[in-house]
Amino acid sequence: MSVQVIKPRIRGFICTNAHPVGCEKNVQEQVDYIKSLGAQNSDNLNVLVVGGSTGYGLASRIALTWLYGGKSIGVYYERPADGKRTATAGFYNSYALRQLAAKDGFFASDVNGDAFSDDLKRETIDRIKRELGRVDVLVYSLASPRRFHPRTGAEHQSVLKPIGEPYSGKTIDLNREVIADVHIEPATDAEVEDTVAVMGGEDLEMWVEALMEENLLAKECTVVTYTYIGHELTWPIYRDGTIGKAKEDLEGRINALDVRLSSSMGGHAYLSVNKAVITQASSAIPVVPLYVSMLNDIMDAQGTNEDPIRQMGRLFSEHLGPSLTPALDADRRLRLDDRELRSEIVGEVTRRWDEVNTENFLDLSDYAGFKRGFRNLFGFEVAGVDYDAPVDIELV
Repeated sequence: MSVQVIKPRIRGFICTNAHPVGCEKNVQEQVDYIKSLGAQNSDNLNVLVVGGSTGYGLASRIALTWLYGGKSIGVYYERPADGKRTATAGFYNSYALRQLAAKDGFFASDVNGDAFSDDLKRETIDRIKRELGRVDVLVYSLASPRRFHPRTGAEHQSVLKPIGEPYSGKTIDLNREVIADVHIEPATDAEVEDTVAVMGGEDLEMWVEALMEENLLAKECTVVTYTYIGHELTWPIYRDGTIGKAKEDLEGRINALDVRLSSSMGGHAYLSVNKAVITQASSAIPVVPLYVSMLNDIMDAQGTNEDPIRQMGRLFSEHLGPSLTPALDADRRLRLDDRELRSEIVGEVTRRWDEVNTENFLDLSDYAGFKRGFRNLFGFEVAGVDYDAPVDIELV
């Protein structure tokens, strides 16, 4: 046992510690929201979530557990506490999920390690055989900046860069808290290839193939992964940048997997286009913190805003739950970004973006809410938590 009083250590978009009680309360609040939607009827739903410790992956696992009683295995790469240093937020989130699931009579177990590796896939397959039998729903929500390729041994590092031309625009300098100009040189061909290798669809394809080889995907199974399109303000470094190329690769592989699953077992693979939300990954993308601060301010005022758990509650209660028929666009995509891209929202974000500067950005955005939301990710500034009380950081 290691008991400490934990204060946040944050600089810019980096937080190097986490609060276990705050993380637990965050997970509890997400569970409570899903419970408010009402449990649905399901029969032995088995769920595998790759990248299930934070953000959309965690929210997916919570939704499928408390909506449908899903038995789940979560795969993630998180650091436990080491006596002096706290665990990562994802480690505490997963611990809390297991405890809450057990309390409510649900099964949840975890595999902690490098999801890109063949060894971790084999370990997970063994666990599925022992604990689930077969997988009805595979959620792939892995977000990592680096990948060691299991076949070649090559190290691939993703970058957040435009392609072809440099990008110049506005962003929030998160250290100085001012509106600053950002200039980013275009990615090299090698950087584009590396980003696709990390954030594209190859690893998801490998997961599906590994499960199919072991006959571990149930008939009429569902595979779902996530992407983002967003406002054109973000396109130069997202949709049209290196990340966009990775997402194009992901979308192409999802469609190919859908054909394969449909023909072999009546299953389907889907791509869900989700709303921009506050995550550690998104906070590192230039432009995005300012855009999300404006977007949330506008959508909160209209009562249409959604965080990851509300998005996943909608996804799995309206589109991808058992016996549901998903509503797809012309490109076979689920569009949970529909509220973000309403014309009045897009127009108001554009108007504010043209006007924003250091003197007025606090009036034109909910930057205070963005900061609070970022700290919440790590269990800090969560209502009802006594941050002066010592807590045990070593949870197993």
